Amino acid sequence: QVQLVESGGGLVQAGGSLRLSCAASGRTFSSYTRGWFRQAPGKEREFVAAISWSGSTRSYADSLKGRFTISRDNAKNTVYLQMNSLKPEDTAVYYCAASGLGTTSSADRYHYWGQGTQVTVSS
Repeated sequence: QVQLVESGGGLVQAGGSLRLSCAASGRTFSSYTRGWFRQAPGKEREFVAAISWSGSTRSYADSLKGRFTISRDNAKNTVYLQMNSLKPEDTAVYYCAASGLGTTSSADRYHYWGQGTQVTVSS
């Protein structure tokens, strides 16, 4: 059974940092694009970041560039999201995902999804 399991979420003050992890099991995703999305209450799910299978290509939502960094460790089948200078508007459930269709920001092109981890940023 394929599973993506996020961890590292929690409550942090504005200006703080968190590092999310997403460990995959059930199959290897070393040839897949890995991505992060988030969904705030009452809002649609939005793209956060994606990284190609080799790590050579990374893309970010424009509003998050410079604060968030995506990385991966294929040996551990894990992708990470380092989040710095967090703001209250970053509060959301963060989901990791995997796509076999290239580096993309479109949620429709991701086939595998985790259950999400809550990130809450207090002001």
